Amino acid sequence: MRIGIVSDTHAHLQNAQAAARMLQSLEVEAVLHCGDIGSPAIPGAFSLWPTHYVVGNVDHGEEDALSAAVTAAGGRFHGAFADFMLNGRRIALLHSDDARRFRRVTTGNEYDLVCYGHSHIAEQHLDGRTLVLNPGALYRANPHQIAVVDLTKLEAMHFKL
Repeated sequence: MRIGIVSDTHAHLQNAQAAARMLQSLEVEAVLHCGDIGSPAIPGAFSLWPTHYVVGNVDHGEEDALSAAVTAAGGRFHGAFADFMLNGRRIALLHSDDARRFRRVTTGNEYDLVCYGHSHIAEQHLDGRTLVLNPGALYRANPHQIAVVDLTKLEAMHFKL
């Protein structure tokens, strides 16, 4: 199973739509959004897939509107943190603006995959058995980037828009 990972859209709908087109061409089966959604317009761009969302620091105070937009687009809204199973893999999804929680989930060896945003810097590394992944950002980054993870192999690739 291939999943797309996006983050830090910051209400920039054109970049979210460009990311969705790329994810469609890469034939992903689900999408994870690592926070700083920024606008209730963003979830509609990813409505082709089951999409999981967490909020980032930019989203505070907008949780109700974002939750409604995510639900309307067929996605799943998790608040600030998500812990779920997908294709037999335990996944944590968070924005990483809470540094203590971020350290706990990345070093606890409880998850197969931890996806995060906030820094706007694409990176991936292994911490024990856990693949820790930041897809980069769709706004305030050069270049704008996304990631795709093959959950069967637990391998990730970054793609520039």
